[in-house]
Order: sequence, then C-alpha cells, then structure tokens
Amino acid sequence: MVLASSLMSKTIAVIGLGTMGAPMATNLLKAGWDVVVHNRTREREEPLAAQGATRADSPAEAAAAGIVLVCVSDTPDVESVLLGDQGVASGIADGGLVIDCSTISPAATQRFASAFAERGVGYVDAPVSGGSEGAIKGTLAVMCGGTDADVARAGNVLEVIGGAVTHVGPVGAGQVTKAVNQVVISGTYQAVAEGVVLARKAGVDPKRVVEAIAGGAAGSWVLENRAGNMIEDDYPLGFRVRLHRKDLGIALETARQGGAVLPVASLVASVEDGLMAEGHGDEDMSAIARVVRRTSGVDDGPMG
Repeated sequence: MVLASSLMSKTIAVIGLGTMGAPMATNLLKAGWDVVVHNRTREREEPLAAQGATRADSPAEAAAAGIVLVCVSDTPDVESVLLGDQGVASGIADGGLVIDCSTISPAATQRFASAFAERGVGYVDAPVSGGSEGAIKGTLAVMCGGTDADVARAGNVLEVIGGAVTHVGPVGAGQVTKAVNQVVISGTYQAVAEGVVLARKAGVDPKRVVEAIAGGAAGSWVLENRAGNMIEDDYPLGFRVRLHRKDLGIALETARQGGAVLPVASLVASVEDGLMAEGHGDEDMSAIARVVRRTSGVDDGPMG
C-alpha cells in the first residue's frame, strides 16, 4: 500500500481506534477527510475501512499522511506509537503535525514534542473530555497545548471532533488541564454517588431528587448523565474505572511535583483501586456508587 507522502490539508491518520478514537475517525470521514487508520489490534480497523478509510500496516506508514491524530491509553503506549520501532517519527515528513488526544504525563508530552521539533514536526497535546457520547456526537471538550501556529493548524481537525476547543498554553498545558478535569470529576462522581444514596436512605425517590436539583447549583454533566447508572445499579461503559484511575495517577504525580495536596482525588483513587481489585475496572466510573451503596447498606439493584 502506498500513502501520499506530502502534508495534505484533508488527509489525516488516526492511530488508536478504541472507545474514543474510532468515533473520532468516523466523524473525520463524515466531514470529508481522507482518513488513514492504524490500531495495534488490527481487527478494529475493519469497520473504519468499511466506511472508506485506508488501513496502514504501522504507525510509520500511517504517518505519511502528514497529519497524525493519536488516541491511545497511556504514556508508554503513546511513546511506542510515536517513537518506537516503526513509530510515527520514522514516517512523518518535515512540516508534519502530531495531535495527541491521549491523556498522558505532561512531562512526557514535552519530551515527545521536543523530539518531533528536532524533525521539523509540529506537536499539539489535545486531550479530550465528554465520554463516549461526546466522541460519537463530535462534541468533546478539547484542551490544547502547543504553539499558536501549531494549534491553529490543528484547528480544522479539532473542530470536527470537539464542540469546545480551548488553547490553554504551551505544549503540556493541555495535559495539565486534563489532569485538573479528572480531579474535578472525581469529586463530582463521588458526591453524586453519596447524594443519591442519601436520598434513598432518607426515604425520598432518588430520581425525583436528581430531577429537582439538576436545574440548580448542583447541576452537572455527571448528575445529568450518570446519576441514572447509580440509581439503577447498572454501569454500562462510558469511561472505564481503570482509565480514570490511570488519569488520577497522572494528576496526583503532577500534584506531588508542584506541591499541591489533593485529598478528594486521593480518596477517589483509593476507591477505584478497590473497585479494580474486585473486578470492576472495565465498568463505567459511575461504579464508584457501588462502594457508597455497600458501605451505606443499600441492597444491590435499582433504588426506588
């Protein structure tokens, strides 16, 4: 297979076709982009190929597209995709652009960006928030770190996958912002879980309580989209517990480096450690409610 070697305004490679990456690639196809895909588990490329994407045998081959969007699970995965054997760095030409939508270490992000700068390749860290729903709808919040020029170049891509795209600072700033996001939502998930259990234990219908408070100061994305999981005691995948725990690890390490103390995030990290030990790591992170329910003596099953 031969891919175009020049940087084309409507050609992009998407590497990582999981819960977030696959719908990103789909939305780019729908928006008229020529999309090249690669995934470590090659079978995941097939649905995208059926929609018109071109399959690449390696990240290096995919990188010939000129613009590369990466969305994989963790810092070592990104390093392998970008700088490993047959990685993006082996195939991308001078003047290319890397857009990393993964959630990884800010320090590693800066190191990766420096390696590509030496090759004349731009780099934008652009982690996202909004869950699988946002990825499918193209309404993700995108937090960008990079130079003004590189973020501007990435704009046509990010506007397809995101509803709100914010340039927050230099390379690495996007990852710091995502760490803040994960800290904030950790407390929100915990608080919503406690709130619905409190309603149940006090003898008030949790569904009515959620309806009543959603329009006030307690309203949030988590309350609107995940309180139902907690009430029904059913946690279909939106964002895995184990991935959020990985993100909290990044946030807590960043906090240690900067001298910040994060007691709520530390509490939620320990809760998630327990859930993973019990085999719930691949459930949606609203499964935090399992612990609150159990410690409060709420029986398994729907409330109300």
